[in-house]
Amino acid sequence: MNPGDSGKITAQARQIVYRLLKIRLRSEQEIRSRLRLKKIPETTADDVVAYFKELGLIDDRVFARKWIAYRQSKPYGRSRIRFELRNKGIQEDILNEELRQGYEDFSEEQVVCDLAERRAQKYDNIDPEKRRKRIYDYLQRRGFAPNTIIKALKHYDSQRNPQ
Repeated sequence: MNPGDSGKITAQARQIVYRLLKIRLRSEQEIRSRLRLKKIPETTADDVVAYFKELGLIDDRVFARKWIAYRQSKPYGRSRIRFELRNKGIQEDILNEELRQGYEDFSEEQVVCDLAERRAQKYDNIDPEKRRKRIYDYLQRRGFAPNTIIKALKHYDSQRNPQ
């Protein structure tokens, strides 16, 4: 490798990272795996990641915070968000702290109740047990806790069949 090639590779790696970050924030692991895919040498990748960390453009804590807020707005549950962030390489301590902070002012029960009600309208003309099962499965796939889903279904049933 020529001495000038190193500079070209570094510039190329920086361009790759700039393009990725232009689309959305990325975790460090996402950046590193993309650089690996583009056959950027590990030492160059380390230097480029360090450069972007110094600029504050790669920060797993900020990434996790924004990812949690974004996924809550969809809405997805805590376990699904945890799973996604683990797959993106966020360290467990950062993940736990950011999830705790992200759920301080977030009423997951209310969100699940609203989702259950909206989903139930879709299944209005089917057997009530089948409807409950479909709603439960839907909410579980979105990552909500089983006990929260059951509370939401009980709330929905009490609204639908007041005694």
